[in-house]
Amino acid sequence: MQKSLRSQLIIPLLALFMLTVFNLFRDPGFFSISVLINASGDKVLSGNLISILNGASELVVLAIGMTLVTAASRGQDISVGAAAAIAGSVFVRFLLSGEFSLPMMITAFLASCVAAMLIGAFNGTLVAVFNIQPMIASLIMFTTARAIAYWINGGATPTINNHKWLEYYSRFIPGIPIPTPIFTVIICCVLIALALRFTNLGLYIQAVGINEKSARLNGIGPVGVKLMAFMILGLCVAIAASINVGRIGLINHETILRGIEMDAILSVAIGGNALSGGKFKVTGSIIGAYIIEGLTNTLYAMRVSSTDIQAYKAVVIILLVIAGSPVVKEKVARLRGYVKC
Repeated sequence: MQKSLRSQLIIPLLALFMLTVFNLFRDPGFFSISVLINASGDKVLSGNLISILNGASELVVLAIGMTLVTAASRGQDISVGAAAAIAGSVFVRFLLSGEFSLPMMITAFLASCVAAMLIGAFNGTLVAVFNIQPMIASLIMFTTARAIAYWINGGATPTINNHKWLEYYSRFIPGIPIPTPIFTVIICCVLIALALRFTNLGLYIQAVGINEKSARLNGIGPVGVKLMAFMILGLCVAIAASINVGRIGLINHETILRGIEMDAILSVAIGGNALSGGKFKVTGSIIGAYIIEGLTNTLYAMRVSSTDIQAYKAVVIILLVIAGSPVVKEKVARLRGYVKC
């Protein structure tokens, strides 16, 4: 099994390598890092590599949760961007309800997590209890969540000014030149790695995704496992939403993380994970998220217009997904067998 899981990383690692080599040939200074002075007078690191690592933060966090949902439910949640609108609105509503302080920021973040996890529980209940296909179940939130966020905002787009703790969380901590969201991603990756390593979470998710009936016969409750996966994704949504709100300094229910659902699903696919569920590798999804952000950054560096970027990305991503598909893998394995003979 471990050998099979490691083989899942071949395609994303190869794609990441090719993207790196392409940029090095196109522009040898693409990955150069410089030190600049920001508006606060602090030294910060700058460069394309830092932009990729920082810009992919929300996508990486969502890709982690999406991987678990895909593996457990054999489907995808297409409402994460819309759910982020609610989570972000709750976050801002609490921040603006009192004095700007660390306790208030923690309270706002926890409230955001509760709201997003409730949305995850709602989607998970439709999937686990009522056996509705995940994409259809999450379509409800996809179509209504931004309207709910509009109601929470009171029809406005409130801004957040001079909140130093939010600046520290979503941009830079004074004296530390690396963007804080990069550390947030590292913490999330470590936590999920520990959870999968020292608990049965990964085993239960794979068992339910591979064969739900067999899992039930072995004492694993599919309903509970699926609900947990959706609620973990909800927690990831809250983290991504709070980072994005801090970056921009406001909450706009119409634009926050719009379109990130497809990027999160593609990160899972590029990472070598089957969209039909079962065995999964979170590492692959994380690499897939950085590939998508790296590709976007590369296209911007090549001065491709924003309207054309999606088309270019689609072509490259389709090729990557096809290359990692079971059909292509099977044919490559057969070809290797013929060569050995």
